[in-house]
This record gives sequence, C-alpha cells and structure tokens, in this order.
Amino acid sequence: MPQSTINNLNVTSQDLLPTPAEVKNKLPVSVDIENFVLTSRQTIQNILDHKDHRLFIVVGPCSIHDPKAAIEYAKKLKILADELQDTLYIVMRVYFEKPRTTIGWKGLINDPAMDDSFQIEKGLHLAREMLIQLAEIGLPTSTEALDPITPQYLSDLITWTAIGARTTESQTHREMASGLSMPIGFKNGTDGSLDVAINALHSAAMPHHFLGIDQQGKCTVFHTRGNQYGHVVLRGGGGNTNYDSVNMALCEKELQKANLPLNISIDCSHGNSHKKPELQSLVVENCVNQIVEGNSSIISLMLESHLNWGNQSIPEDLSQLQYGVSVTDACMDWQTTEEVLREAHNKLKDVLPKRFA
Repeated sequence: MPQSTINNLNVTSQDLLPTPAEVKNKLPVSVDIENFVLTSRQTIQNILDHKDHRLFIVVGPCSIHDPKAAIEYAKKLKILADELQDTLYIVMRVYFEKPRTTIGWKGLINDPAMDDSFQIEKGLHLAREMLIQLAEIGLPTSTEALDPITPQYLSDLITWTAIGARTTESQTHREMASGLSMPIGFKNGTDGSLDVAINALHSAAMPHHFLGIDQQGKCTVFHTRGNQYGHVVLRGGGGNTNYDSVNMALCEKELQKANLPLNISIDCSHGNSHKKPELQSLVVENCVNQIVEGNSSIISLMLESHLNWGNQSIPEDLSQLQYGVSVTDACMDWQTTEEVLREAHNKLKDVLPKRFA
C-alpha cells in the first residue's frame, strides 16, 4: 500500500523553516545586549530571592500586532521605567503568540500579515528584530511560552516568561519551563484553580528529559536540571477574582504547604478585571494597599496597556486598523498607565525598602 494513503491524511502542505541558528546569524545579539539580558534576569531573581525590595511590573499590549506602535510604546515606557526604577522594575509585555479557545488570530509570529497566510518565517524574523530593538532601547521583555519550539529562536532575548492558564496544566510546557533560562510565572487555571499552578511549580523545578529541536533544527533529547525561579501568577478565573487579601492568604497557605517560596504575581487583567481595562487600576490599588498594610508575598503585577484605550476587531481592509489599539484583549491607554504606575510608586517608595529588611 502506498505510504501516502497512510500518513498525513489531513495535511495539505508543509513548509520548511530556517533553523534557530540561521535566524540568529541574520539577527545576532551583541555582547552589550547579552549582558543586558543577563543583568535583567538576575534582577528578577534577586526580587524573587527578596534581595531586591522592588516590585517587578510586567506591562504592555495584550499582543503585538504592529511593531511600529510597539516601539513607540516602548520608548514612552523606558522614560517611565527610569523615573520609577527605585521602587518598580518595569518589564515590557511582548506577546507574539496567542492561545485560542477555538479560533482567532494567533499572533505576530504565526500570522504577521493578519490575513491567515501564516508566514511564520517572516513572523520569527519580525519578533527577533523587535526584541533586539527593545533591548537596545534598554527595556527588559517578557512573553508567553506557548509553542515549545519558538523559544529556541527568541528566548536569548527574554527576561521573564509566563506559562498561560491554558498550558500550566500541560506537562510539555512544564518540562520546557524546567529548561528555560529565565524566571517563569505559572498562571492559575482558567477555572481559577490554584492546584495546577502549584503542581507546575513542583514539576518545573525538577530535572526532565524531553524531545525538542536544537539550534541546528535537529530533533534532540534535552536533559534539564530544573528551574528554581518558578512562581505563581494569580489571574482570576471561573467568573471570580483572586487578588484580594482572602485569596492571598489562601494562596500563601498552599505555597507553604507545598514548601514553595511565598512569591505571588498578580495579573491585574484577565479574570481579575473581568477583561475590563477600567478595572485594572482598581486591582493595582487593592494590591498596593495590601503591601502597605503588611503583605510580603506580592512581588509582581501584570497589566495590559497600549497607546490607546480598548480593543478592535481585525478588519478585512487592514488600512482601517486604529493605530495603537489592541486587536486582542482590551487595554488601558498610555495616560492611565502612567497615572496608575506613578501612584503605585508614590505609595510604595517608602514601604518596600523595609519589607524584607
């Protein structure tokens, strides 16, 4: 029987991608950028180890669809980051891949033309080029590790990585996280459950052996030592929020029971704001007040923010896209972002230095 009647019955075509090494040769990292990434990762590790009193703030668009607007946003964010750096360590959210419950735009890497043409090679080059630009501006970056192959192309430029609510339960992603070179935040499940994140933290901290590709694109068995800088990200779920003091105490109790460090990041968007950008500032205010009142476990906040307010659908005529407006989850605008982060800075600047003294 011919092989074609057995294999790939539902595959219509295949396209070869350049290897990670080939992409990196075209878009290499300078020594200065390499040192910047290493230093920024060490800063996050110091915050998680309570050696650095600051909060790290992951802030930026829900997803990147327009590199020009993202760079404009980054330049504004860099000015703010320098202003607030004694209290807040700001990391730009740079999400190139989007998980989908059913269907929808899958992000800049998968579909850079936003027309279902899936020019992934172009998307990888665009993403790497942008990460290099952001490092040159002087901004640490974060992303979501969604596809287990993509980090081979980009992870050398990333400071902090999230494992999303849909994939925290995936053993493939836990194994991948065990080998990644930066701190990792595991979100609670989409239903709001915490146990999947706790299990993920244990798993990612352990050595693993799994299949992947190396820099030359060859199938490889990876052996990891485990990632000791995993932490939980509370993002709400199941119609409920989980950033309040009661949920914080419950999370701390579960972390203690699991013999895990009391490090909690709060995602101020998603379920904690019911995906309403105007509520993110209230979540930030609540978390800041908890710290002022003595909380010592909140070490990070995440916000979805863009140049302009809200979100938009992707039109057939892409020339009709509104500049600086998210095409995925609704974001708060730049002016609100500045106000929220400055207010947090002012409330915390005298509190945080004493927190772990």
